[in-house]
Amino acid sequence: MAASKTAFLDYQSGTPVLPEVFEAMKPYFLEWFGNAGSQHQHGLRARDAIENARAQAAELIHAESPEDILFTSGATESANLAVKGVAMATAPGGHIVMSPTEHPSVLNSVLFLEKMGYPCTRLKCSPEGLVSPDDIARAITDKTILVAIQLANHDIGAIQPIEEISRIARERGVPLFCDASACGGWLPIDVHRLGVQMLSLAPHRFYGPKGSGILYRNRHARIESLLHGGKQEGGKRAGTENVPAIVGAGKACEMAGRDLDKRRSHTAKLQKRLVEELLKRVRFNRLNGPPPGPKRLSTNVNISIEGIEGESLLLLCDMQGIALASGPSCVTQNLKISHVLQAIGLNEAQARGNILMTLGKDNTEADIDYVLDTLPGLVEKLRAMSPSWKA
Repeated sequence: MAASKTAFLDYQSGTPVLPEVFEAMKPYFLEWFGNAGSQHQHGLRARDAIENARAQAAELIHAESPEDILFTSGATESANLAVKGVAMATAPGGHIVMSPTEHPSVLNSVLFLEKMGYPCTRLKCSPEGLVSPDDIARAITDKTILVAIQLANHDIGAIQPIEEISRIARERGVPLFCDASACGGWLPIDVHRLGVQMLSLAPHRFYGPKGSGILYRNRHARIESLLHGGKQEGGKRAGTENVPAIVGAGKACEMAGRDLDKRRSHTAKLQKRLVEELLKRVRFNRLNGPPPGPKRLSTNVNISIEGIEGESLLLLCDMQGIALASGPSCVTQNLKISHVLQAIGLNEAQARGNILMTLGKDNTEADIDYVLDTLPGLVEKLRAMSPSWKA
C-alpha cells in the first residue's frame, strides 16, 4: 500500500522545472523552433533567445561579459570541457592538482588525462572534507597547468576556501577550475571575487531543465574544443544548440538570482532542525561534513548510521513515501562506497550506513516532521534484523 504522506528529500538529483521556466521554454518547442544558425527570422529569434540566456547566466555569477558563458549538455560536459580542454590546449605532460572529493566528472576526466601522460597530485582533506590552501601551494610546480577544486561538495556539502586557493593559483600563474554544480543557484557566486578562471553550473539542480549545462570561461583561459563540427559557442562546443533547454537554463538563472536569499534562509532553517533532531533521535550516528553554517551548503544533510545498510534504509523510506539517497545519484548505481566518505576517513561500515538528504525550496516543516517521526523506527527495524548489530 502506498504511503499516505510523502516527503521528497533528494533535490540534488533533480528539481522540478519552475512554471516560469517551462513557459519560457514552450515557444521554442512549438513556435520559434528554428535552428539558431539559420539566417531567417526563425533562426534569428532562436539566436536572440540564446544570447538573452547567456546574459541571464552571466548575471547570476557576476561574469564580466555574456561572452564568457558557454552552454553545454550538462555540468558533466562542462567539467570535461574545462579539465580536458585546458590539457588539450597545452603540451602533454602538464601537471594537475585536484582535491580528493571532486565530482566523478572531474575525477574521471583526470583519470583519462593521466593515461595520456598528464600527472596529477591528489590532495588530502580534513575530516570535514576541506582542503588546505597551504597543501595546494606545495603541490603546484612549474609544470602545473590546472588546479581543480569544487566550490561545494555534492556529497557532504563542504564549501571550500576558494578565494584563498585562487589567490595562490593566480600568484603561480595557474588557472583554477571550480565545479559549482552542487551549489549553483544556492550560494551567491561572484567569479571575480572568487578568482576562478572556469566554473561549471547544473541548471537542473536549481529548477531548470535537465540536458542543459553552463561553463563560465574567463576569456584568458585557454581551452581546446572536445567536439568538432560547426562554430557554435564561439567554436568551443560544436553542435546544433538545444534552444529550449538553453532558454530554460537562462530563466532558471534569473529566478535563482532573484530568490537566492529566500531559498537559502528557508533550507538552512530546515537543515538545522533536521540535523539536530536526527542526531538526538537516532542512536549511534554521525554527521558527515561541516556542521550547518557558513562552511556547509544549506541544502545538504549527510549522516552515517551504525548497524544498517544505507541502501536498505533508502528502500524502506521509499515505501513510506520518503525519497532520499544513499550517496549522490551519479555514484549510487555502482554499489561502491563514496570516494568522498573514504577521503574524510570513514571506514567501510560507516560509509555503507550512509544516507544523503537534500532539501529544496518546496520542503516544509511538515516534511521534516514526517521524516523525524518515521526514520528512527525504520532504523531500529533494520537493526533488529541484523545479527552483527545484536552481537
